[in-house]
Amino acid sequence: MEKLQFKITINAPVEKVYDFMLGISDKSNYEKWTALFNPTSSFEGSWDKGSKILFIGTDEKGEKGGMVSEIVENIPNKFVSIKHNGILVAGKEITEGPDVEKWAGGFENYSFEEKNGITVVSVELDSTEDFTNYMNKTYPLALDKLKEISEK
Repeated sequence: MEKLQFKITINAPVEKVYDFMLGISDKSNYEKWTALFNPTSSFEGSWDKGSKILFIGTDEKGEKGGMVSEIVENIPNKFVSIKHNGILVAGKEITEGPDVEKWAGGFENYSFEEKNGITVVSVELDSTEDFTNYMNKTYPLALDKLKEISEK
């Protein structure tokens, strides 16, 4: 796996950026910025440390799919670490086999740092070779959307 890194500066307090990025007080905020990955992007579960969380969307056939993950760490307004353990295909969790092995155990980490009411969000994630170009193109657009909604 390859480590990818993205960073964005947002003119908003860290509490607001963290809340919007994770959809804590309003899930639709999470769905707005992650819609760049999949227009139906959402999550099911909790952001609490140790919790299972499903990152989901609907495919062209209307079937629910996505990733089966775990919140390894969540220090509010500071750091969130997500470990991806499997995939969701047509609503079924798959945590072993060739489709999962190439990236299971990969992490997605968010760091938040505020100075004078301006928040820097740093993202570090593990990507398989077949997703690297997609992530390099799409993640900055998604972070731009997070910036747009957080600065309103």
